[in-house]
Amino acid sequence: MAGMRPRASLVLLVGLALVAAGCSPSRFAARRLGGALVGGSSSWATDDDPELIAEALPFALKTLEGLVAAAPDDARLLLGTCRGFVSYAAGFVEPAAEALPDREYERAAALRGRAHRLHWRARGYCLRAFEQRFPGGAAVLDSRARELLARAGREDVELLFWLAAAWGSAVSLALDRPERVAELPTVRALFDRALALDPGFDRGALHEAMIPFESLSPMLGGSDARARERYRRALELSGGERASPHVTWARTFCVSRQDRAGFRAALEAALAVDPDRAPADRLANLLAQRRARDLLARTDELFFEEE
Repeated sequence: MAGMRPRASLVLLVGLALVAAGCSPSRFAARRLGGALVGGSSSWATDDDPELIAEALPFALKTLEGLVAAAPDDARLLLGTCRGFVSYAAGFVEPAAEALPDREYERAAALRGRAHRLHWRARGYCLRAFEQRFPGGAAVLDSRARELLARAGREDVELLFWLAAAWGSAVSLALDRPERVAELPTVRALFDRALALDPGFDRGALHEAMIPFESLSPMLGGSDARARERYRRALELSGGERASPHVTWARTFCVSRQDRAGFRAALEAALAVDPDRAPADRLANLLAQRRARDLLARTDELFFEEE
């Protein structure tokens, strides 16, 4: 480095140190920007304009994917990208399909197919984060879930939740594919382990996530009593400030049990939640209430018997 000016030498040394550490400048920048995007989600969650978020999210998701390409081993960035795709698919694409009347079957099917692909993409990112945490685990998760998940700690709950949410949502949108349905025990194992480690995670999110499982028929492992308890705990832990447990209860348990009165009561309870009472849940509540109104409009299509 003879003859090199001190400032230039310092820049070169820093650059060499980054490379030696396995972190190129582009990867370093990707981690920093990715961290800002992933960690800055509160401004999205508190927004009161769902349409604005719906239009902005695709660009943000593609930006995150570009950052993942530059920093492919950043587990936090992988998890944030997974979470983003699940949120977009569940918050905007699935409800759009659900709101369509029966006569628009083909359009609804196309939207469900898109939601499935988005959730499956999210699953891929979460699995990559899982592989970072448990090397070799992604390949055997399906066959050795309980054994592998016994190694997970409380610090892994967020990853388990979002992996299960992505995977379970994809399965629910592909019930005509036996290979997908066969993966449900793995999804349930992820949720079960997360619940065992942190029952109060995200103010009842895990209990709400278990409502669809417990809404299955007893022959498939469901239980009316457990479903009601999950619903009760989700409401209790959220302090009654979230509309989504009511919507999940209505569209899964009430529809499966053909409980029209319970369906209407749950959706009216969802609509009674004040979105401004908990600013951190404002966007989620507005989206859940939109879904509640769409479901109420389709009541006669979802229930066989008249009131």
